[in-house]
Amino acid sequence: MSTTQSERLRDLLEPLVTSQGLDLEEIAVDSVGRKRVLRVVVDSDEGADLDAIADVSRALSAKLDETDAMGQGEYTLEVGTPGAERALTEHRHYVRATDRLAKFQLQDGGELVARILTVDDEGLDLEVPGVKGRKATSRRLPFADIAKARVQVEFGRKDKKSVEDEENEKEEEA
Repeated sequence: MSTTQSERLRDLLEPLVTSQGLDLEEIAVDSVGRKRVLRVVVDSDEGADLDAIADVSRALSAKLDETDAMGQGEYTLEVGTPGAERALTEHRHYVRATDRLAKFQLQDGGELVARILTVDDEGLDLEVPGVKGRKATSRRLPFADIAKARVQVEFGRKDKKSVEDEENEKEEEA
């Protein structure tokens, strides 16, 4: 997709997405055989549920139908969210990933997997998991030191509340 078409689509669609209380994260046009697919990725601080995605999809479809932004050929519109292992590229992405485990590619070539505790304008406060029975450690990571970052999927992680509830139940039984 040309930069001009990408910019035109973003200029056309972003106000609609924003009016629905969502952020426009990504736009991509791919060719699939003779058809084209317009993929629009949206998100918000609270996440985007199926109703919000359906609403924004209808609004985008109507706007695209009344303009020639996609040209005369057929295309399919797909609207979705970034997914579980989303790339962290904007400040708001890091904020949304607070309390999540992330994998960082560092500018010096190193790699780090840690939990995001807090985010400010300069960087992140992280909890680096301990290895081989050692306790977790804290670390400050400036944004300038991050080359790439991506949220990691965690299976079987208990949230803090459920761990506290289990501990309280054990104390009540004793």
